Amino acid sequence: MVSIDLSGRNALITGGTRGIGRSAALHLARAGARVFVTCKWGSADEDEMRSEFAARSAVEPVIINADVSVDKDTDSLLGRIADTAERIDIFVSNVGFAPVVRNLDEYKKRSFFKTLEYSSWPLIEYSRRIRGVFGAYPSRIVAISSDGPDHFYRGYDYVSAAKTLLEHFARYLSVHLLPEGSRVNVIRFGTVRTPSFDAVFGNEFFEFARRSGMPENLILTPDECGKSVLALCSGLLDALNGQVVTVDYGLPFQDNLMMRFLDWKEKNESKA
Repeated sequence: MVSIDLSGRNALITGGTRGIGRSAALHLARAGARVFVTCKWGSADEDEMRSEFAARSAVEPVIINADVSVDKDTDSLLGRIADTAERIDIFVSNVGFAPVVRNLDEYKKRSFFKTLEYSSWPLIEYSRRIRGVFGAYPSRIVAISSDGPDHFYRGYDYVSAAKTLLEHFARYLSVHLLPEGSRVNVIRFGTVRTPSFDAVFGNEFFEFARRSGMPENLILTPDECGKSVLALCSGLLDALNGQVVTVDYGLPFQDNLMMRFLDWKEKNESKA
């Protein structure tokens, strides 16, 4: 197997104390990178996270409270990183936030703009502020998206719009930053159980999926997502740039009405 060694590299992961961001941070740290992860005040058990990293022989993470939508927090964050690091090699834009909306009456311009501040704009703002502080863009930038832009999910209106814009920005960044030696890509994750997923869709989704016969091995785990981020940051995939990489076990290709019909038909024929 090819060994991935990121020793001496510095990685910044926004929203890196939970779910996909935490897993990404863990896998990068296990490969030797020093990871700086952000969280909102009081939202992370820092001691528990450090213990997990230690138990898995990962470099201890640096956990910093910062709100990605507040420029003052971003400047303070980068200033703290600059105290001990000469550069940021990897940037993973992971934070996503949006209110759940159930109908058109719940659409509010202010809420939508706040969603963009958290879920789309940090990819741009962090990238250029990193260059302003360290004199160079990260060599690898990864934006975390979902399959929302291509599917209808009830209550997901704002998230889907924000992820669409995030992917748009990433493609344009990939062109602007290529002469600087940077690679900018997006990972679209399919169904994965995270606290954010449960907040939007509820715990009942996975119970329903199990009863309906959806194979559990087609549901992503945060650990699998973290490995995908590591792969994009490893240097082995530097030929990819401006790409939206879908990681979903190919579930949407086979999870359709025809497949459900064939499954139903097979079950009924076996009873005959």
